Order: sequence, then structure tokens, then C-alpha cells
Amino acid sequence: MKNFLKIAASFFIFLVAAAGAAAYWLLWAPAVPESLGRQDFVIHRGMSLPQIADSLQQQGFITSRARFVWADKILKWGRTVKAGKYILAPGASTLALYKLFRSGKAVQLRVTLPEGKTIEDYAGILQHALEIDSTIFVKLANDSALVRQLGVPAKNLEGYLYPNTYSFSWGVSAPEIIRAMVQEFHRQVNDSLRRRADELNMTLQQVLTLASIIEGEAVVDSERSVISAVYHNRLRQGILLQADPTIQYLVPGPPRRLLNRHLEIDSPYNTYRYPGLPPGPVNNPGIASIRAALYPAKANYIYFVARGDGSHTFSYTLQQHLRAKQEFDKVRARVQRERRAAANASRL
Repeated sequence: MKNFLKIAASFFIFLVAAAGAAAYWLLWAPAVPESLGRQDFVIHRGMSLPQIADSLQQQGFITSRARFVWADKILKWGRTVKAGKYILAPGASTLALYKLFRSGKAVQLRVTLPEGKTIEDYAGILQHALEIDSTIFVKLANDSALVRQLGVPAKNLEGYLYPNTYSFSWGVSAPEIIRAMVQEFHRQVNDSLRRRADELNMTLQQVLTLASIIEGEAVVDSERSVISAVYHNRLRQGILLQADPTIQYLVPGPPRRLLNRHLEIDSPYNTYRYPGLPPGPVNNPGIASIRAALYPAKANYIYFVARGDGSHTFSYTLQQHLRAKQEFDKVRARVQRERRAAANASRL
């Protein structure tokens, strides 16, 4: 009997030791090779645990696929892992990997969305930086139900996606990005600015529409309020705005030199044909242009034309404007000659 108890006790100790060793091997032993170095690993939305294990092993990020899969039979955590891009530490255990993947502490990526870009432009930038579906982003930004839900008084979010540098977790969804951008818009365009719009008898939509035109025209920061004054003066006097950014908005592709045929496009956004402001913003302006739209300079200019260096010549009369335009045409002709000469020299 004593021998049996000794054997049973020894066997029990063996089982406990074996179970402990197995648990250690499954959960606490290094799963990521020590020699690997810090690596980024992506869990895509909808990936199952076996698919995650396959991807880890195929990239050489774990030493045993079976160990990763079997660990889940103990932990039952496989369904709670979150999509994202994670940094794997060398020598991390299977348990550490599961905790990381469940935490959602994915890599934070900074993405800059510049002023003066359209919904489609932002969709392209975000697709490149965060691998979101650009088509879904554009569709959501034009979803009237979502627009109303976000407290935006417009048919789409053009003009209300605030340009800024944002920090997003890899794997962030298009709706989350849109909400963050509109929330930042509401934070920047505060009650004080909205009261100023009321003083000017302008709706928020009108302010942003004018701001987007200013954003499209201004290169030199100090000129924003002067450009704003020109458009305020034209609106007040019933003169066509003839704002090139509204035509650029109608012409597919990147900004280009506008031709006479572009000015004939029949659209309410064509400010060469239709008076007043267009129906909505033609890009997403920054706060400087929004402020300029609300606080135009005290100037009676009616015209302005580019100088070729980013700045503009402002004029009170058509005669002054035509002379300034002639000077710009000379600059443009000289630049074209220099480009042709450089192109010919490169062929030699």
C-alpha cells in the first residue's frame, strides 16, 4: 500500500510538473525569436485566430504556430483580439502577444491633412497613410444622414473636415476619422466666430464657402484678409466673383492652368457664369481663411491678379487690373521661354 501511495504521489508530482512545463511552454516561454528585433505586425479586420497564427509564422514572428493556436484553447481570447498594427518585442511570450492583441494598443500614426484639399484628396491621403478604403471615406463624407448626425448644416462634409495633423491608431475606421475631423472643426469654429457670422448676416455654409475660395487663392498669409475684402466687395456690388478655385473644383484632376472652355462649364459652382457664392465650399479651409472670411480687410479693391511669385496685385479699377494682368502675362511668357530653353538644353 505504501509503495502504491509513493507511486501515485510521484505520478501526481510528475503530472503537475508536466502540466506546469506545458503551460510554461504554451504561455510564458519566448514565442517571438530573441534575434528578431522590434517588428510591426498587422491584424486586419475580420482575421480569424488561425489566420493570425499563419501570418505570424509566415513572417517568422513566432517560432511555433501550434503553440499560438493551442494557447487559445486555454485562454479563449482569440475572439477578443483587435485589428491594428502592433510592435512585437523580441522574446515576447505567447501570453504577452495575446495581451497586446487584446489591448488594442496599436501603433499610432500621424497623418497631415493640409488646408485647401477636397474630400477626394483627403481620401487619397488617408488611403496611402492608413490603408483605409478611399471609396468608403468619400461615400460617408457625402452621406446626408451622417452629415446631419454630426451637426453639419450642409448636404455633405466638404468644408467641414478640418485640416490638421492627426494621430490615429492603425486600423482606425473611416467613420472614426470623419468624426474626429468634424469634432475638430466644431472646436475650432467656436461660438465667437459663429456670432461674427451672424453679425455679417452670413450662414456658416456661406462663410465656409467664401473661406474655401480664399484658401484656394491665398499663398501669402498676409493677403488672406485682402482677398476676402475683394470678394466681400464684389458680393455687395453684385459683381461676378470670377474665382478660379470654383472652376478648379469642377475640373477633374490636380490644379491646372484654366482655359476659356473651363470658364464655360454650366454649373452653379461656376462663378464666372453665376452670381453670388457657389452652393458650398470647394475645399476644406483652415482657420486662417475662415477668420479672413469673417474679418475682411478694410479695403475697396475689386480686382486682383497673380504676380507669379505667390503674391497678388490688387486694383480698384478695371484699367488698373488690366495693366496688372499685362505684367503677369509678361512674367508667364518669360517663365515659359525659360522652361523651353531648359528642356532643349536637357536634350543636348
